[in-house]
Amino acid sequence: MANLILASGSPRRRELLQQLGLVFQIHAPDIDESVHEGEWADHYVSRLAETKARTVLSTFPEACIIAADTSLAVDGQIIGKPESKQHAFEIWHLLSGRQHDVLTGVCVATREKIVSCVVWTQVEFQQLSLSEMEDYWATGEPLGKAGAYAIQGIAAQFIPRIAGSYSNVVGLPLYETKQLLKAVKAFN
Repeated sequence: MANLILASGSPRRRELLQQLGLVFQIHAPDIDESVHEGEWADHYVSRLAETKARTVLSTFPEACIIAADTSLAVDGQIIGKPESKQHAFEIWHLLSGRQHDVLTGVCVATREKIVSCVVWTQVEFQQLSLSEMEDYWATGEPLGKAGAYAIQGIAAQFIPRIAGSYSNVVGLPLYETKQLLKAVKAFN
């Protein structure tokens, strides 16, 4: 098996990848994550995952690189990480009482082959009251999370159902990641 490198500093992605029983190193690339004007969410996550993979592969050409990027989308609008308490509340008002999409672009790259996919999961979010928003913000959990929530944490209580991959919502769709690793012959 090739030397595996996870091109991410996300502790959630590290924990998810460990569930596959893989031994890997971590090297988080520093790339521009700006959304291009008019860019759709699926193209955005795919582009960032591939950029991360190619960036790390250029430093470690003998390795197999696993890269991912996760975003939320509501009505085609990409929802990022909260920049402030006010921004988190704006995000929650947008998500409350409706469904949104969580998309993850995954790219596995070796010198010989680059494969990728985008995984979609639909998430239903309950209507949040102002006091629930205040209480959730006070936990600190929403910071640094796309959509200002973590399904694997306290926010699970706000999500009555999902359609699709749970691990995708956390940040790395495991089934699809394993299939991509098999495609580049980095997984038995």
